[in-house]
Order: sequence, then structure tokens, then C-alpha cells
Amino acid sequence: MPSKDQTFAADLPEPKRLLLESVLSCADANIDASLDRLFQFLRIPSVSCDPLYTPQCQEAASWLATELENIGFDASVRQTTGHPVVLAHRRLAIGPHILFYGHYDVQPVDPLDKWEADPFDPQLRMQPNGDTHIVARGASDDKGQLLTFIEACRAWKTVTGGLPISVSMFFEGEEESGSPSMDEFLDQAGEELRADVMLLCDTYLWNDAVPAVTVMFRGLLEEEVEITCANRDLHSGAYGNAARNPIQVLAELITSLRGERGAVAIDGFYDDVKEPGEELKSELKKLHFDADKFLQNAGLSQSAGDQAYSVLEQVWIRPSCEINGIAGGYYGDGLKTIIPSTAVAKISFRLVAGQDPEKIQAMFREHIRARMPADCTVKFTGLGGSKASVIPPNSQYLRRARAALKDEWNCESVLIGSGGSIPIVSVMQSRLSIDSLPIGFARSDNRHHSPNEKYDLSSFHKGIRSWIRILAELSGGK
Repeated sequence: MPSKDQTFAADLPEPKRLLLESVLSCADANIDASLDRLFQFLRIPSVSCDPLYTPQCQEAASWLATELENIGFDASVRQTTGHPVVLAHRRLAIGPHILFYGHYDVQPVDPLDKWEADPFDPQLRMQPNGDTHIVARGASDDKGQLLTFIEACRAWKTVTGGLPISVSMFFEGEEESGSPSMDEFLDQAGEELRADVMLLCDTYLWNDAVPAVTVMFRGLLEEEVEITCANRDLHSGAYGNAARNPIQVLAELITSLRGERGAVAIDGFYDDVKEPGEELKSELKKLHFDADKFLQNAGLSQSAGDQAYSVLEQVWIRPSCEINGIAGGYYGDGLKTIIPSTAVAKISFRLVAGQDPEKIQAMFREHIRARMPADCTVKFTGLGGSKASVIPPNSQYLRRARAALKDEWNCESVLIGSGGSIPIVSVMQSRLSIDSLPIGFARSDNRHHSPNEKYDLSSFHKGIRSWIRILAELSGGK
């Protein structure tokens, strides 16, 4: 006789539908308790990049493990060379096996004076339009999003005593600081994470009423370039004209990276770019993206990227090169008349399918070296890289998830891309051959990484309900 957990993976349409309604009702009735747990989680200042918060990162991991144990998972906190990972499993003898990924670490809160309240004292704030905002650091990125899935599992456990499908969970504590311990951890524990598909919830709705599945993430290459000319800072009166100025050299090198029409001007940069398939292009056309509004929201009026492509193509499916910071010389109050000896720039490339970060890094460094003038040297420091990832639009798991989202949101979901990077998606594809379903319920105005970060209470509630439906739909088989 099958166990209680296994029974709900059986294909019994009408009983399953009635059961699903009971689980959804349970989530609705207990939304205040779910919110209380979210507030507990948000009060833990788990800032991963600051060593002062190392104990709090450990506390956040322990909090998650305890909550998962409370709903029947075999959960453990695994130590790494950095902040710990939380792994949890609840397996059935039949049906597919899903892995849910999230991160419990958060960004620093600076500038603190821009917050309207303590960033780690979560607040509920009513809005004139009737919305309620949950305001705290991590409310949306990623604690609120992460907890929607746990609370969905809790509702299933409360009603049925188990889950409708095999579930593992994988929560890291270094996503916001580049996941420096992840490669080593996956070398040790990667096989334990094998599953049929990975779910994650660190993405966005298309708009307030339309859910989305993000099927493209650009990869990332980060470089620091330091130009040195003279062996010390020089008096600009004594050496002006005669000495190379590294700031000017750096500025000219930066200018050489882009052509007049906005394309990246590094030889071979586009050689390996893979164009999206026609099915995905067709899905993107359905979005009716308003490029003018997108630019106006940032106080801009025209695109500066490759003019051969639309704005949406520029930010989702084309690679980019951006200057993230420049430093050199004196920039305090007043004027110090020197020619500095060094200048530094931080430069990042967003990469697309087909591009190899190591190959692009070699091209970039050769481009710079070939243009270095006399009396100047260059030092490169690699700051990390990851490949792009594309999720097959014909995935059976994607079809099932979209059907569940339609039932909850009463509209078709859309497939979108992301100009940003979630390295774990490409890592799991390349290491374990696991495709992902990134389904997020954040809104574009949630102020990720900024003061007064928020998560809409409706997003939190609808996220829980959506995952309940997705779990039921995915339990139908491979």
C-alpha cells in the first residue's frame, strides 16, 4: 500500500482538484502566520559581504533548517569555506524530483540615512492604491520570495501530511557576494542535488497582474584594469605635457571598447553568439515591450546600445560592455595639481549563449595590451565570470508550470529574458544537466539592493498559492 505522501502523486483528477482547493484554502487561512515567520526571518541581518555579520548568516541558516524540519524535511546546515548552505530533502518513491534554490543572504543597507525605518525591523505599510508593502532589507531579494515556496510546502503538509512530489531545497548564504564557496561545495555535494528540474524564485512578474517565467539569463565577466605610468605622482607644473597621464590613457582605452553605433568593438567579440530560436523570438514579440517608457523611467530618451537591435534585444539577448567605476588621482575637496601615477577602472561584460567568459577575457585583455602607449603598464585582475543560460521553451516542466500559473492568475504567463545574471542557473546546467524554472513574484519597483526595499503582500500571498498549484501540476509525472 502506498504511503500517504505517495497517494497524492497519483493521477486522480477530481480528488486531486478537491485536495488542491483544500491546500489553497489552508494557505489563505494561515497567511498571517506565514507573514509572522517572514518577519522573524527578515529580522536576521544576514549580510554576506561583511565579516561582522558572519554569526547572523549562521543564524539565518539555522532558522531555515529548523523551519524545514518542522514541516517534515530532512534538513541540515552544511558548513563551507564561507557562509553555510542549507540542504533539505523530502523524497517519494514515485514521480519526478524537483530542487528549489534560494539564498538567505542580503545586501548591505548603506546608505542607512535613506531608510525610513530600521532595515531589519520589517514594517507593513498601507499604500493609497490599497496595496500593502512589506518593507525591510531582503523582503523581496530573496527572503520573501524564498519563503513563498516553503509556505506552499507547509500548506501541503498541514492538509495532507506530506507533499505531492519529491522536493529538495538548496539555500546558499553568499549569492549577494558572488558565491565564492559554491564551486568547492558543489564538488563535494553536487550529486546530492541531482533532480529533474530546479525551481527558483529570485525573478520578477512581467507586470503586477501577469506572471512570468524567465528563460534567458545573460552571463557575466568582471575585470579590473589598472594603468601605471610614472613611478610616483608628479607635479603637473613640472611634468605637464611631458608625462603620460594614466587617467587619459585609461579614458582612451575605454573609448576604444565601443563603436560609434554602440556595438562592442573588441575583435571577435560576437563570433560565438547564438541567436535565440524562432519559438523564443515569437514569445518575446508577444510582450509588446514599450522601449520609450522603459528609457523614460530612467530619465533617458534614447538607446546608447547597438542600433541594429531593439532596446529589448539589447538588454536581454545581446552581449554588452559597461564601465562600472573609475578611480585615479585626487578627487577630494579643492584641487591638488598632480599627474597621478595610476588609474583604475572596473569593467563588466554581460554575455549571451555561446560566449565563453574565459575566451572573452582573453580577447579583452589583448585589446587593451595592443593599445598601450609607451611608458605605461597594465595590470588585470579578474573578478569573476559565469556563462549565460537559456531554458528550452518546449520543456514539459515549463508547460506544466505555465498551466498552473494560468489557473492562479487567470491569464497566460509570459516568457521573458533577464539582462542580469543568476550564475547558479548556468552552473546547474553545466555541472548536473539540470534545467531551471525561474518563476518570481517580485515587482519591478521592489527596490532590490536599495534603501526601503519592499515586497508586496499580495505578491507574497499569490506566490504561495502559485507554488501550491505548481507542485500539484508537476506531480503529474515527467
